[in-house]
Amino acid sequence: MIAQKSDLPFGSEFSPSQIELPRLLEIAHAHEGDPKALQDAIRATYFSTHGGGGTKNQNTLAMNCRLGMRAYGLIDDDANLTAFGRALHDSRSDSAQLYDKLAAHILLNLKGMALVRCIQEMTIAGERVTLDTLRHALEEREIHFPKGGKHPSMMRLWLEKARVFAPNSWRVNEVRLRDLTGTDTNEFAVLARFTPEQRAFLLALANSGITDSRPANVIRDLAAATYGVRFPDKNLPQAVLNALRDAGYITFTKTTGGRGGKPMEVTPTAKLRADLVQPLLDQLKARLDPKLIDLLTKPLATILKDLDDEDKHRAGLALEALAFHLMRILGMDYIATRLRNISATGGAEVDLIFHSARLVYSRWQVQCKNTARVSLDDVAKEVGLTHFLKSNVIVMVSTGDIGGDARRYANKIMQDSNLSVVMIDRPDLEAIKTNPASIVDAFKREAQNAMTLKQLDL
Repeated sequence: MIAQKSDLPFGSEFSPSQIELPRLLEIAHAHEGDPKALQDAIRATYFSTHGGGGTKNQNTLAMNCRLGMRAYGLIDDDANLTAFGRALHDSRSDSAQLYDKLAAHILLNLKGMALVRCIQEMTIAGERVTLDTLRHALEEREIHFPKGGKHPSMMRLWLEKARVFAPNSWRVNEVRLRDLTGTDTNEFAVLARFTPEQRAFLLALANSGITDSRPANVIRDLAAATYGVRFPDKNLPQAVLNALRDAGYITFTKTTGGRGGKPMEVTPTAKLRADLVQPLLDQLKARLDPKLIDLLTKPLATILKDLDDEDKHRAGLALEALAFHLMRILGMDYIATRLRNISATGGAEVDLIFHSARLVYSRWQVQCKNTARVSLDDVAKEVGLTHFLKSNVIVMVSTGDIGGDARRYANKIMQDSNLSVVMIDRPDLEAIKTNPASIVDAFKREAQNAMTLKQLDL
């Protein structure tokens, strides 16, 4: 029954519907180092009244519970409590703390986040979540559990105890998810000591993916456009750069002396990557293909090159990485990927959803196409999805050209609705590859077009 490979922990009979975790931890503590004694005690406490199969069946149920405890990391092969198991044992009298600790462990160490994000993506796509549909959706993300297995259901029950899932539902509580996984807390701790200008500059530099030296005024302009922060016209080193250098996040040099010299050249340090970039990648690891995570560490030039890879799966991942790269430059936060089955499109398109809560909430629906031309039908499909996805902005990114019919249709949509449609094509991507801050110019151009189309006759 448990011989099949599974990326999710086996949990049969290790379930809050069958055992009481505080009592089970006491039993495990009392019988440490003796698997048979532990199993006998579990049988006597929880399964002694189970009919059908008699003692043999009861022993099997008790064994499954013990194996579930091992799979979840509470005990080792010799039935000794692990360090994590001892931490749970110490918290057994505080149920909220106990279940929060277990939930955080499931999310961060047992692919629980991958399960949760898969469920969210299925919900956004309008798919019904069942064990069968979930198994297929997880397999598309290269996460497996045996056919007929109840591994996700057991995980859901434990996560429900910490209110990650609503009772008897696959609906996710995002607030509890953030509380338990520490999402964004590391970023806030790093940035808390800096002024708004310093924070914006640091975030813009981190999100740009730049690893070499760039003019400080380019990063300043990107930060100003992205975060709405106004920088002083003069003395950028005194106002911003010195503090970031002293904190170990950047180095900077003056390229020429005398009047009329070029602006300072700024270079990010390894500490910037460790404190701001890597935590983001760590949060995404449970939600995305590891190969995609690897691509996200690469410069845009490498991503664009991989779009032409003969391996369609890798080309599809590069397309997804392209969308991530562009939206992270703009400081957007990832929600979900609407289509993850790259084989369905031959790696030619991918849809991602981002959002932002700066000033007002907005949801951005991003369609990337690795094709020669974006057609009217491509835009129409995205417009049709906006009501379902509750999007405010459609971003069409093409590695080729945007067709004239597609642009005219997008203009008509913007005239007649509150939607905005942003068109980014190959020349824009080439410019962003050379200078990430040029994405601001591309989006300003599109915003100006939208504003012109939406002028009111008052």
